[in-house]
Amino acid sequence: MTIRMTELTFLEQFAPRYGIPVPRHIEGTAKRSELKRALEEWGGRALVKPDVLAGRRGKAGAIAQVDNVQDAIRQIKRISGTEISGHMPRSAYLVEKVPAAFEMFSAITYNSSFLQPSFSVSLEGGVDIEDVPDDKKVTMPVDIFRGLDAYQAGELIEKLGCEKKLISELSRALVSFWDLFVSTGMLSAEINPWRITPKGKIYACDFKATVDDSNYKSKVPGLEFPDYPENISAFEEEMAAWNSSSHQGQAHVSELGGSKILPILFGGGASTIITETLEIAGGDPMFLSDFGGNPPYERMLGTARICFDHKLKDAKLLLILGGKANNTFIDVTFQAIADALLAYIDEHGPIDIPVVVGRGGPRLVKGLLALKQALEYLNLPYVIFGPDSPVTLVAEYAAKLVNAIPENKEVFS
Repeated sequence: MTIRMTELTFLEQFAPRYGIPVPRHIEGTAKRSELKRALEEWGGRALVKPDVLAGRRGKAGAIAQVDNVQDAIRQIKRISGTEISGHMPRSAYLVEKVPAAFEMFSAITYNSSFLQPSFSVSLEGGVDIEDVPDDKKVTMPVDIFRGLDAYQAGELIEKLGCEKKLISELSRALVSFWDLFVSTGMLSAEINPWRITPKGKIYACDFKATVDDSNYKSKVPGLEFPDYPENISAFEEEMAAWNSSSHQGQAHVSELGGSKILPILFGGGASTIITETLEIAGGDPMFLSDFGGNPPYERMLGTARICFDHKLKDAKLLLILGGKANNTFIDVTFQAIADALLAYIDEHGPIDIPVVVGRGGPRLVKGLLALKQALEYLNLPYVIFGPDSPVTLVAEYAAKLVNAIPENKEVFS
């Protein structure tokens, strides 16, 4: 099971433990006098943000700048009740507004192309990383046993043309970020942006992460992840009931509010990494999914049917992807997915979206053949990646493909 960590949990519980510099902040439940004093101490400007298990808060209109206590209280009330990508905030909070000479992006995730974690950095922070040109960002593998040192971090940001006088302090901040990641059972983490003030001070100003709850490192003494309001969709409710109806294979989904890629994913931690890669690359996945555990045919058929019934008509691309399985029979799962797709189109009529496939494991060739025959029968364009293709590479390809569809749909003809 994975846990999504919000910025407020990071600000309150993680940043102080690992010496990561962050803006001053105060919970929205504080007294009026405390909110007023905080604004005065911060120079009269602050941001109101929701504590919610969803990204793209700014694009949802759920981040507001305020310069007086009346506006702060009004925005705290509004933002606390704003639904974001199908999720409701636990609360809202006030964060100091930090002036910036420039911003930096950083992210850490387990990367199957390196078979170890990778560290990505760009000096084009504060924007979607998929919009940043390749020559403005760098990625390097990090040895899980040796870790990241300040020299390596310095080399990383020096490649991007960072001012030499800032390299030392930025390097220390990135090393602290790595220490946080590797010490707490995280699968992925992102700080975007780091804001560097005109005086050269550094602050981590936005944060998100996923944590592997089964990793003993996630059991940090004295740490409790807060509970968030549930706003379960009909899709999540039906899948939860289906999942609990049998112990054979898992059927876990969590709405993400995306509108592009319908992800049929396998592999626990691999599913999370794929989803994070899709989000970073602009794939806008509809939900997070994990359908591994060697499900029998009827089980996988029902799982795929639920996904298709709720999501397929709105999807722009179908992604079927997972790491290399040890025990899951690929022919069984792929035959079930193919049959569910055939049944959906027989009932609802034809669709016209590409399908991207990537998987490895027992009886792979038989499974790929069954899926290929169904896709060709339905006249759906498809791309199949072999078992040695990194899942992150396949996810990035799917994200680029789905974003090319509106302008270049003739590429499939």
